[in-house]
Amino acid sequence: DQCQTWKSSSDYSSNQWRKGDGLSRCRSCVHGHGHVANSAVVYQYSCQECERCFSNLNELNMHMQVHRPRNVACPLCGEGRFRSGANAVQHVESGFCTGCRGATNAREQIYKFASSQRAMQPYLSDVPRLTYGGYENETPDLPYSCNDCNRHFKQLSQLLQHRDNKHGSQPLRLQN
Repeated sequence: DQCQTWKSSSDYSSNQWRKGDGLSRCRSCVHGHGHVANSAVVYQYSCQECERCFSNLNELNMHMQVHRPRNVACPLCGEGRFRSGANAVQHVESGFCTGCRGATNAREQIYKFASSQRAMQPYLSDVPRLTYGGYENETPDLPYSCNDCNRHFKQLSQLLQHRDNKHGSQPLRLQN
């Protein structure tokens, strides 16, 4: 067990049980009530929805995403099964969106889409485009930037996640 205590099989989910010796986590460890390697872990943050505990605010913020409703639609194909705009954009940028297949094509399509959105204009960076063998890319290498801290991002989903997690900003509303 990860917390290095001997337990019975009923203390594990079937998924954790299959991981084997030294890799599995008991139900107590999974839910944040255990300890690791003979030193106590301090859990300062707890989820108001399910009472699960976390050792830092970032872990809690990441966990809170599981409680969001799945009511955000993909800006290209319209599929509405995502918990946030960042998740919908990740769906496109991954290359698996039926609206545009392939990661390179998807990146170009999401950039064109973002460029057409009035709400996105302040987040498009002025980073120059690189040329490869005389061919100029349609999409700059780091086309998105955060207004609050001037960080640049290669993918729109990275910017959306950054703004949500680091600045507590309201999500950008994109229209298809």
